[in-house]
Amino acid sequence: MKKLSETYKELGIDFTFPIKIKEANDRVTYFENSNGYGERWEYDANGYDTYFEASNDYWHKYERDDNGNETYFENSYGVKRGTPKSSKTCEGKVVEVDGIKYKLKAL
Repeated sequence: MKKLSETYKELGIDFTFPIKIKEANDRVTYFENSNGYGERWEYDANGYDTYFEASNDYWHKYERDDNGNETYFENSYGVKRGTPKSSKTCEGKVVEVDGIKYKLKAL
């Protein structure tokens, strides 16, 4: 995980620690402290966390159904639960047509 502070330094942007990036709903998506420790989160359209990564090389990811129930979990320790969505389908992807968003579902 590349640290945001490194990018800021490369671009000559002044900053102070801790670095926090939040979504409009105040949910944190990135954090980094002055000791170099950092964390990053990703969320789905329903607000459920789908991915977490820390600068100590730990990560985990979730897949969820439409109700937010965990259908798959995997982490950097090798723990796996459930069945992942097939990488050969586009299920769960969001497409936009004429300004309207649609979530794809395999039949």
